Amino acid sequence: MRRSFVAIACAALLSVTASPAAAAGKTDPRQAAMDAAVAAGIPGMVAVADDFRGVSGVANITRPGKPTVSGRWRIASVSKVFVATLVLQLVAEKRVGLDEPVQRYLPGLLPYPEPITVRQVLQHTSGLPRDLLPEDSWATGPEIDTERFEHFDSDDEIRLSTSKQPLQFKPGTSWAYSNTGYNVLALLVEKTTRKPLERVLAERITGPLHLRDTSLPRDFPFLIGAAARGYEQLYDAPRGLTDVTTYNYSRYYGAGGMVSSGADLNRFFEALLGGRLLPADLLAQMKKTVPADGMEYGLGLMKLNLKELGACAENIVIWGHGGDLPGYNTLSFHDESGKNISTLATVDLTASPDAALKRQLPMVNEFCSPVIPAKAAAQGPVPSL
Repeated sequence: MRRSFVAIACAALLSVTASPAAAAGKTDPRQAAMDAAVAAGIPGMVAVADDFRGVSGVANITRPGKPTVSGRWRIASVSKVFVATLVLQLVAEKRVGLDEPVQRYLPGLLPYPEPITVRQVLQHTSGLPRDLLPEDSWATGPEIDTERFEHFDSDDEIRLSTSKQPLQFKPGTSWAYSNTGYNVLALLVEKTTRKPLERVLAERITGPLHLRDTSLPRDFPFLIGAAARGYEQLYDAPRGLTDVTTYNYSRYYGAGGMVSSGADLNRFFEALLGGRLLPADLLAQMKKTVPADGMEYGLGLMKLNLKELGACAENIVIWGHGGDLPGYNTLSFHDESGKNISTLATVDLTASPDAALKRQLPMVNEFCSPVIPAKAAAQGPVPSL
């Protein structure tokens, strides 16, 4: 939610294809990349693919023990794909119109006179503000310790964000990522179904797909069955890492508040991309993209071309989403069918003292043969949004 997903994905691909261990044929390149990231300072990592389940580092920096590959973590903005799927299901049922203004379904919520369509909010072309202003508590430093238990009602973040900030641009004229927009979509689902978002998720997605590790905890701050603890470097040295695993994410309940596991995310994306959750025409709409900061973005889906990222000789497209919030980062990307599966989670991206190495992430390279020379791994730090 805070960093550049495309830049992270690029660094991930580079870290795998440049792995000396992989070149020697001695270690799975995904495990080698995870181990390199942990050696650079990341406390722990988990990766779950259709042919690989790996962990590296520790689950808790205060005691020995590896992360749990079947454990849960906070998936941050990967939550947006779930919310987008629910909205498109309501479109399929003709309860919501993709090109109808949001104001039709949520009158009085947004303070802007310009009509903003459901499609525009799904695709981040609405112009809605990205987040709360810093003073309204999207903390990135020591303030996390004082604001992370604050309760937000469903519309609190929306009203705080939009009442103090203008549109970023005229709706439909550009692209800019908006967490506020996905809170609007979550509220749209609730108002249309007359049910809490977590209940709609359970009835339409997590229940039918048997996603037992996936939920929207809302105000519940504890992470039960965690794959590993999440940490941030909130304070300057010599003070160490701060454990931020316990956190109330009600402020971003539609934008990034969900919890899941690697196996559950893989099952979800296989069902979505395989056509089990949406009619074919709406899945096609979901995959109609616009240019978006070096990638392409559909209706809640990110699209990456591995050749354009420099990872493949072939034009191979993968679909999914990235997510990032205090303590956790997730990459979940899949091929067109959803059957070649790769869900990757890191526990903390800020702990490494080495800026050039700390953002190495393992991106599975099962989609193609790597073509990046070894020197490509020596990249600078990944830029933040």
